[in-house]
Amino acid sequence: MAAAALRRLVRGGPQQGLGRLLQLRSGIHGSAPAAVQVTVRDALNQALDEELERDERVFLLGEEVAQYDGAYKISRGLWKKYGDKRIIDTPISEMGFTGIAVGAAMAGLRPICEFMTFNFSMQAIDQVINSASKTLYMSAGMVPVPVVFRGPNGASAGVGAQHSQCFAAWYGHCPGLKVVSPWSSEDAKGLLKASVRDDNPVVMLENELMYGVPFEMSEEAQSKDFVVPIGKAKIERQGTHVTLVSHSRSVGHCLEAAAVLVKEGVECEVCYGRILVPGEEIPCSLKSN
Repeated sequence: MAAAALRRLVRGGPQQGLGRLLQLRSGIHGSAPAAVQVTVRDALNQALDEELERDERVFLLGEEVAQYDGAYKISRGLWKKYGDKRIIDTPISEMGFTGIAVGAAMAGLRPICEFMTFNFSMQAIDQVINSASKTLYMSAGMVPVPVVFRGPNGASAGVGAQHSQCFAAWYGHCPGLKVVSPWSSEDAKGLLKASVRDDNPVVMLENELMYGVPFEMSEEAQSKDFVVPIGKAKIERQGTHVTLVSHSRSVGHCLEAAAVLVKEGVECEVCYGRILVPGEEIPCSLKSN
């Protein structure tokens, strides 16, 4: 009887406020978005899966991407789902399979070319720069090259110098390429999906040390229609005294620094430059801070 009385109390007209209070105390928020924790690795895997499913012209190729599920398990499960024609293991020949990807893009497909590390993309630099980035201009806009070059970039843990260089500045200075550099799971997913759908060649610089890091992913980002538009920076933390601008893993370091400085009365804005090229829409606060 007591339970029935409580149910009537929570339902009833003048007692709706009490019902809301009970909801808050129990941690139940009916209107709140259902966010989940997703690692950067799983976010990239979701993006690949959704774009392969959405468009039959999309395919993935690279070293160990198929039967081994990728060197970093980004393509986990995709070979079993889509087969040899969509998920293609290649020989250790960056110049060869990058050329295949660029040629396929010119022929109307939408390849995703994975480098085991962007250091190895130097083996294929002629294909990336002279073939992919310049063809739209040299064909007077008649031959788009919708290819995505992606993989880990920059320093990692316990690897040699030939696995540790950051190529953001290199590729950022090559006309014809779009260059994106995600930090969080949500942006990794949204930027990869936007890159696959873009009619221009896109270089997506990931960070190996971020693959296993979980981030909260909003309900919106869990949708198959979610994309992050290429061309807009993002404010990760509001601040009025100074603005810190960074990309990729360093965004986390900037947020840590801001948390330290706030104890000293300094409010840091952290601007996350997730798209390196084309030039991003810069927040107005940069002019005043």
